[in-house]
Amino acid sequence: MNKNIKLAVAGAIFAAASAAQAGIVIPAGDWTLDVSGNVNAYNIYSRGKGTASIGGGLAGKGTATGDTTTSGMQNGLLPNFLSIGASTRQNDLDVAFVISLQPGTGATASLAQVGSDGNAGLNNRQSFMTFGDKSWGSVKVGKDLGVFASDAILSDMTLLGVGGTLGGSTSSGNTTLGRIGSGYIYAEWKPQITYTTPNMGGFQATVGITQAMTAGSLANVAGTQAANAATTQDGVTGTATTGRYLSRTGSTQSNPAYEGKASYSFSANDITGKVWVSGLAQRSGVNGANDDLTVYVGDIGANVNAAGFGLTGYYYAGQGIGTTGQMLDGYSAFNGNARDSDGGYVQGTYILPTKTKVGISWGISNLDLAAGETTAKSTVNTAGAGAGVLVKENEMWTAGLYHPLTKHLNLVAEYSNLKSKNQANESNTTNVGSLGAILFF
Repeated sequence: MNKNIKLAVAGAIFAAASAAQAGIVIPAGDWTLDVSGNVNAYNIYSRGKGTASIGGGLAGKGTATGDTTTSGMQNGLLPNFLSIGASTRQNDLDVAFVISLQPGTGATASLAQVGSDGNAGLNNRQSFMTFGDKSWGSVKVGKDLGVFASDAILSDMTLLGVGGTLGGSTSSGNTTLGRIGSGYIYAEWKPQITYTTPNMGGFQATVGITQAMTAGSLANVAGTQAANAATTQDGVTGTATTGRYLSRTGSTQSNPAYEGKASYSFSANDITGKVWVSGLAQRSGVNGANDDLTVYVGDIGANVNAAGFGLTGYYYAGQGIGTTGQMLDGYSAFNGNARDSDGGYVQGTYILPTKTKVGISWGISNLDLAAGETTAKSTVNTAGAGAGVLVKENEMWTAGLYHPLTKHLNLVAEYSNLKSKNQANESNTTNVGSLGAILFF
C-alpha cells in the first residue's frame, strides 16, 4: 500500500485517538475542525457452485441444475464514510472527538451484515472522544473499532476493495466481507474505554474494556446457506433468538470484554515494518447458567515493506470466540461446550513502476467441534431435509490490482475464490470479481 493510501486509510477512516485527521481542515476558534472520509462503489459479479447446506458458510450456493450467478453494485469492505472531528488543547490536554456516518451504495439495505449492529442504509460506527498528552498517552471513550484483530483488518489489502461476499450477495447491505471470516475474526465496532501509551521508540500498547458481544450463530444471518430452526437434542432446545443460539443484540452482559494489543514499528534504510500481538477475554454472555464460561482469543502478526515489496503474515487462535464475527458459533447448540477456532492469512504485494499495486493473498478460518459433539449433533437445523451442518472452514484466495489515479482516487480490480466446507466435508465455492473505485478526502 503506498504511503498516501496507507495514511488515508489509517487516518481518515480509522481515526487516530488524539489528533484531528488530515482531511478538510478548518480552523474554528479554539478548535480545529476536520471533515474526512471516503466514497467507493464496485460492480460485483459472483458465481456460486455447490448445493451443500453450511451453517456459517460464507460462500454462495449453486442449484441442482447448475451454478448461480449474480451481479450488482455496492460498497466494498469499507462503507462510505463521512467523519467529522475536531481537536483542541485545553488545560495541558489534547482533547478531540470523532463522529461518523456510513451511508450505503447498494440498491437495497436488507442484509443484517455481520458485525454491523442495526446495519441498514446508514451505519453509525464511530462516536468517541479522546484526551491525553504526548508525554503519557491518551484515553478514548465511546464507540470505535475494537482492539483485538484491528491490525489484521488494517493490514488486509482488500480494505481498498471487495474481497469475499456474504453468501454470494452483490447488491445488499453496505459492506462486503473482505477477508473477514477467511483469515481473521472481525474486530467489530464497539463501545469502549481504552488507554494507549505514547510511542516509545516504535513500541506502543493499548488496553481497555469494551462492550462484550453476545453468543449467537452466523446461521441466523440471511444469506449464509442455512437457517437456524427450533431444534431439541440432548435435552437442550435452541431457536433463532433464544436458548443456546442467542441474538447478538438486546442481551444484558454481566461483565465487559477485556482487550489489549502491543506493537513495535521499525525502519532501517528502505525497510519498514511492524510486529503486533493482541488479545481478548470475556464471559460467554449466555444467559444465566453458562455466564461463567470464559471466552479467550489471541493473535500475532507482522508486515515488512522493502523496495516496493510488501509481505504480511497473521495467525489467531481461541476458544469460545467462534468464527467470522466475535461470539458467532463459539459454543455448541446442544451441550453448551466451547468450540476451538483458529486461522490466519499471508499476503504479498508489489508496487509497479506505474504506481499500480499488485497483490495476492490466501487465508483460512477454521472451527472445530466442541467436546461431545459429532457431525450429527453439530447440525444447525435438524427440521427436515437439507438440514445445515456446522461450518468447518472458510478459505479464500484473492488477487487484486490497486491503481492510484491521483493521490486520493484509486481504481480497483479484484478476483476472489471463496470456499466453505462443513463438518461433513461438503463444500460450496464462490468466484467473485469486482471493478470500481475508492476516493479518500
